[in-house]
Amino acid sequence: MPLIMDRDRIPTQWAEKKNGQGARLIDGSYTGAVKIALINNMPDAALEDTEHQFFELLENAAYEIPVHVALYSLPGLPRGNRIREHVDRFYRSTEELSDREFDGAIITGTEPRQPDLRNEPYWSSLSRVFDWAERNTTSTVLSCLAAHAGVLYSDGIKRRPLGDKKFGVFDYRAANHHELLGGVGDSVRFPHSRWNEVPAEALISGGYTVLTESIEAGVDMFVNQKRNSLFVHFQGHPEYGARTLMKEYRRDVRRFLKGERATYPSMPHGYFSREATKRLADFQERASSDLREELMQAFPEDHISETLENTWRSSAVSIYQNWLQYVASKKSDRPAFAQEARVGHA
Repeated sequence: MPLIMDRDRIPTQWAEKKNGQGARLIDGSYTGAVKIALINNMPDAALEDTEHQFFELLENAAYEIPVHVALYSLPGLPRGNRIREHVDRFYRSTEELSDREFDGAIITGTEPRQPDLRNEPYWSSLSRVFDWAERNTTSTVLSCLAAHAGVLYSDGIKRRPLGDKKFGVFDYRAANHHELLGGVGDSVRFPHSRWNEVPAEALISGGYTVLTESIEAGVDMFVNQKRNSLFVHFQGHPEYGARTLMKEYRRDVRRFLKGERATYPSMPHGYFSREATKRLADFQERASSDLREELMQAFPEDHISETLENTWRSSAVSIYQNWLQYVASKKSDRPAFAQEARVGHA
């Protein structure tokens, strides 16, 4: 079923894509929809891609559940002119959430600047969003840095730095039974892109239930009930598209060639084919002795992009389908006066 959005808040590229596919765009008047606040705080280079990734994942997971999505973002994040105009047109500030209720929310992170997240300029705004979500949703998804910030804020659990970037697609096993893992199987594969982690022992001591865990990559998915809301945390990115890790790797290579990082980036784990790995290793050898940004013109992206596959999509859709079903089931349990209040804030 197509996503439901307020007609004047549908991002242009998504509207063009759906119209090009002959799909319907439904405005926000659909009765009985599950209402999701997508709180997208990603930096400019990733903001629109993140929109599309979550839109596609939610639409594929919804099946027969009508899902209304509204876009929000933290105020005061640094933006260039084009993305600022985009956010002003299609998003609302999270400061407007205080008197609104949603059935569910998805909160993304943003690019960290400080080792201690509590020193980030957006910390107080993000903390208010966590407080709001605990009281005004039945379940909230926290993605990557938002997951780290959430456990730090509510339980004082600090993330710890990794020796190298945890980058690639990793295999995870189910560590506990939970309805969010229903129909997924004993193992899943999900992309990760992070320099830090929250360890399993700290989470378990803090009352969290670890749902998926990997020998190579540690914890991915974990949950805890926060007041009225089940908080669902991902250290990884099930929403990623097939080419997202490729774009991040290319960005990091460019940063190396520009002298913005001291070491050449590691290739993403479990992602490239053997042929692609060979092409990229050849480029790395050349780049290591010829540090010029202009060399990126020879980066073999076109050849490699044709070979990339989204091997985690079915698992991601299954987990988000379970999440939407959970949220929909809880929606009917909420008091009638709360349901009516939300209709007034569609």
